[in-house]
Amino acid sequence: MKIKAAIIGSGNIGTDLMIKMLRTARHLELTALVGIDPQSDGLAMARRQGVATTAEGIDGLVRMPDFADIAIVFDATSAGAHLKHDAVLRAHGKQVVDLTPAALGPYVVPVVNFDQFSAAPNINMVSCGGQATIPIVAAVGRAAKVRYAEIVSSIASKSAGPGTRANIDEFTQTTARAIERVGGAERGKAIIVLNPAEPPLIMRNTVFCLTADADTNAISASVGRMVDDVRGYVPGYRLKQDVQFEPFEKGLKVSVFLEIEGAGHYLPKYAGNLDIMTSAALRTGERLAETLIGAASGVSV
Repeated sequence: MKIKAAIIGSGNIGTDLMIKMLRTARHLELTALVGIDPQSDGLAMARRQGVATTAEGIDGLVRMPDFADIAIVFDATSAGAHLKHDAVLRAHGKQVVDLTPAALGPYVVPVVNFDQFSAAPNINMVSCGGQATIPIVAAVGRAAKVRYAEIVSSIASKSAGPGTRANIDEFTQTTARAIERVGGAERGKAIIVLNPAEPPLIMRNTVFCLTADADTNAISASVGRMVDDVRGYVPGYRLKQDVQFEPFEKGLKVSVFLEIEGAGHYLPKYAGNLDIMTSAALRTGERLAETLIGAASGVSV
């Protein structure tokens, strides 16, 4: 049994998510890819793969013959467009997975808090920086009280499309709030850097945490376990070096350095920022599908 799904957005993120879903999804069946540009590469690729398409946006999706059978819709457009999409989809009883920074629903990082919000009608995937770094903040928080967490995400300028650039402010605000609400830090801050270097650099993330005094071995072990958990759906997720510690005001400054290499399904491997978003969204969609299948069959998947 598979759950029917659709993707809104035929740009880089939507197209990469489509390819991942077609190649690796166990419980999701992609029914439609939705865009607004009839000439987009994503829509052309979808048609070659036998996936139904429309270039008439959300209105075109609602008019598609199989719309009633679609249970989960992934929105890979923009924060502004998502406001309209969410209203339409909720009116039709669809489960929404939001890859924009609109944050209408609860923030979800699948390895940290999916179970808490599995019944929410709209799930927000925070941001690429959030998906990369919040697991680390949460891992540190399992072993020590995190008073402050600051993340710096550096991505290749070439991997930042129009949607990312138009939502920079939303990125920093959404990620900072999620560091607190999901990561568990008392205060959070997020910074994004678009690096114009040639050749383009792989996504790098730095996580700084100020904590109460704690066992450094316990923190390192917790971070290591979390990295393994994230690598379960993002194989290119890795630590660049051992976790670093410095004494700081009766506590510790914990520094974690990450690198994320993309899978290269549709996007270049340096675009780990986009890959981790689509990978996290697919992981979340699979978990939602498992929940729906279990409810329908009475058997846990």
